[in-house]
Amino acid sequence: MANQKVDDIDRSFYDFRYEEKEDFYRMREGLTEEIVREISEAKHDPKWMLDLRLKALEIYNKQNIPNWGAPIDGLNMDNISTYVRNKADMKRSWDEVPDDIKNTFERLGIPQAERESLAGVGAQYDSELVYHNLQKEVADQGVVYTDLESALTGEFEQMCKDYFMKLVPPTDHKFAALHGAVWSGGSFVYVPKGVKVEVPLQSYFRLNARGAGQFEHTLIIVDEGADLHFIEGCSAPKYDESNLHAGCVELYVKRGAKLRYSTIENWSKNMYNLNTKRALVDEDAVMEWVSGSFGSHVSYLYPTTILRGRNSHCEFTGVTFAGAGQNLDTGARMVHIGANTSSFINTKSICKSGGISTYRSSVEIKKTARGAKAAVSCGSLMLDSKSRSDTIPAVVVETNDADVGHEATIGRISDDAVFYLMSRGVSEEEARAMIVSGFASDVSKELPLEYAAEMNNLIKLEMENG
Repeated sequence: MANQKVDDIDRSFYDFRYEEKEDFYRMREGLTEEIVREISEAKHDPKWMLDLRLKALEIYNKQNIPNWGAPIDGLNMDNISTYVRNKADMKRSWDEVPDDIKNTFERLGIPQAERESLAGVGAQYDSELVYHNLQKEVADQGVVYTDLESALTGEFEQMCKDYFMKLVPPTDHKFAALHGAVWSGGSFVYVPKGVKVEVPLQSYFRLNARGAGQFEHTLIIVDEGADLHFIEGCSAPKYDESNLHAGCVELYVKRGAKLRYSTIENWSKNMYNLNTKRALVDEDAVMEWVSGSFGSHVSYLYPTTILRGRNSHCEFTGVTFAGAGQNLDTGARMVHIGANTSSFINTKSICKSGGISTYRSSVEIKKTARGAKAAVSCGSLMLDSKSRSDTIPAVVVETNDADVGHEATIGRISDDAVFYLMSRGVSEEEARAMIVSGFASDVSKELPLEYAAEMNNLIKLEMENG
């Protein structure tokens, strides 16, 4: 992924139709109990997981579409395939991955990134993991990084049962219930006490089938005093019908541990991205989110952090780019429970060509969170008069012993700055792209070098295409 130009990646995929191949398997469209049972059987679920799926389906059928985000009227679940897979089994060796799938991920730079800068990689294609690998020296430290189904049906079943959909229960909202019913794929990570993983782990999700959904589940447990950086990448080709992404991420950061979770999402503009992410942070632990959100037709994306333990801390740094035909409703939520907890939200949103960007922040200081500190800073940059940017903050403080601040700015690219750069020999288009990249630098500087380059390429592509 590191050295591949994003515009080359996307344009080369626009005409790629993997579902036309003979070794492709697609579950029929719609959502019924029979389909849920078929998915569960295909995954070899233990009985408790089948029971959870069926309960989630019952909840899904009773709940209404959330009304707190952008309209999603164009999404019809009757036309979405909830399970799509290649008939090849998951491989531990890259050479054994089927050539057509391998070629897709090689154009994304996955094996190159693994060789150069990653401790382990998982690659999901539609509904299934097709590749998973962990460096031996990391595995020798006791780190577990595998596909969630292997963990669920193997020696980590009890750990999965203890943690799976406990932070994000199916009752949370309709799409959490949908996820609970039809989830497939994803990663399981466990970092033992005191282990510090020096280089990142990465999962990459590719939704390639037309009219399909992807419902991967990521479960990460960083035990006491441990340290991990986990990177997630997402992409999809462009189709003329709706696709759906309703994944789920559950992160558990134990006492004194640290977890950085970085995401670069490059969904196509026919995608409904309705993802749910949540972290639970214990005493003296640190949670860091770094998020770059590009593409998709509509997004609901509000990572939530629950600061349960004393002295726990969280930082969220994010950037969103909304172009023509996009309505991206994103934000972050911090829930302070422990005493002397602290959080900082720093987000940037960019919109052009009629794109709509809505940022929602929520900071909740509970009665028990005496001495809590929280700050929110959000900036919006509109590149033309057709676009729209809204900031919707919410702050609830239940104790007198707290320090909370919020600031927001909305602006446009300075003509003087563009003129200055042009006077130095830079074209107007390049000047505007440079200014936007600088505006988003809070996120890029928090990413590994190759991913920062990837994000800047995405910004350049968005500036060119709207």
